Formats: sequence, structure tokens, C-alpha cells
Amino acid sequence: MPFVPVLHAEWIKIRTLRSLVGSLAAIVVATVAFSALASADADDTDPLFSAFFGIGFGQIAAIAFGTTAVAAEFRGGALRLTLAAAPDRGRWFAAKATAIALPVLAVGLLTGLVTLLVGKAVLGRHGPGWAEGLRGAVGCGLHLTLMSLFAAGLAAVLRSGVATLSVLIPFLLIVSFVIGDLSAGAADFLPDRAGQVALHSTWDGALGPWTGLAVTALWTAAALGAGAWSIHRRDA
Repeated sequence: MPFVPVLHAEWIKIRTLRSLVGSLAAIVVATVAFSALASADADDTDPLFSAFFGIGFGQIAAIAFGTTAVAAEFRGGALRLTLAAAPDRGRWFAAKATAIALPVLAVGLLTGLVTLLVGKAVLGRHGPGWAEGLRGAVGCGLHLTLMSLFAAGLAAVLRSGVATLSVLIPFLLIVSFVIGDLSAGAADFLPDRAGQVALHSTWDGALGPWTGLAVTALWTAAALGAGAWSIHRRDA
């Protein structure tokens, strides 16, 4: 089956599953709401990150979206039916990743723009400038997309939504901060922290806004590569 029909089929799965639609909505709500709360009680040391503080919560919804979209294939023999219709496993996994990335990117960019506008309104004259604010909005969309795909690749390896979220959520909420406190230099290269460099006005680490996103992209590529290998080598 050609790529486009496979992609269309995967998109139908995503838009008809309520939990996935809810995860997309949660990306916007969580990011904007927590960013607004943080902006209301922020100083002016890093106005850009104050405006985008809520992305730490929004990325959890993005991870849940990517995880659920892939893990659903491993329940009730759904993957066997999928591969019966699209036997080329590599093409199918590429279509699945694309069907995940496109809506998250669209929602992520919208989230970044709305978060920027809300942040500037709350912070007033202490808010970020338009140039760095737009950089932050684009960085927000790209980071959310990469983290969603990172989770999708890991879910393909673990074949379980519960297992994937049990690894990623504690990592984001606990492990990343612990490593950051103990070794700031090494922590800069973790996938969640590297991508968020684009959301800071200034950064003292080794990475810049775009090199940080590139590091997150490398993590994502590795996860998707491992997922593709697992799909190809293991039984459905």
C-alpha cells in the first residue's frame, strides 16, 4: 500500500480516539494555564521562560499523546490487523510517526503563540520582546513535537503505554531535576532540558536555542530508530 493511504488510515485512528484528541487539547490548556500562573508571580530575570514556564506540563500531555497513539496498536491484536492491510512495517511506522508529528506540531505552534500572547499580557513591560518571543513560540512547537515522537519511539520498543509513561513521567518530574542539581553540564544534554533552551532569554550552558533542539532531535531519532527496529524484528 502506498504511503499516503497508510498515513490517511493512521490519521483516522488518531482523530477518532477520544483520549488522543483530549491529549492534544491538554497540551494547549496545561501550557497556557501554568505559564499564565507563573507569569503572574515572576521576576524579570528571564521573561521568556516566565512566559513559557508551563511547557513542562504541556510536554507531559504531548508524551501521553505519542505514547497512546503507538501503544494502542499492541492491544487486542490491533497491530496484526494493521500489518495485514499495510505489510511494509517500515512504511507503516513512518506513517504512524508522521500522523503523530503533524497534529502535535500544529497544536504546539498554536500553543506557543497563545502562550506568548498571554505571557506578554500578564508580564506587561517586563515581558519578552517579539523577536525572542516568536523564537520561543516556534521552539515550543518543535519541542513538544520532538518529545511526542520520542515517547512514540519508546512505546514501540516497550509495547506498553503504562510501561512507557512509567519510565518517562518520573524521568521528567524527578530524575531530570536531580541530575540537573548534581551535574548541570550533563543535564543540559537530556532530551527535555536541551529542547527547552530555546525558551530561555539567556542560557549559561553549552547549548544554544537551536543546538538544544538539535540534541533533542537526536534523542528522538534514536528512539524512533529503536522503535522501527523493534517493529521490524519482533512478532506482531
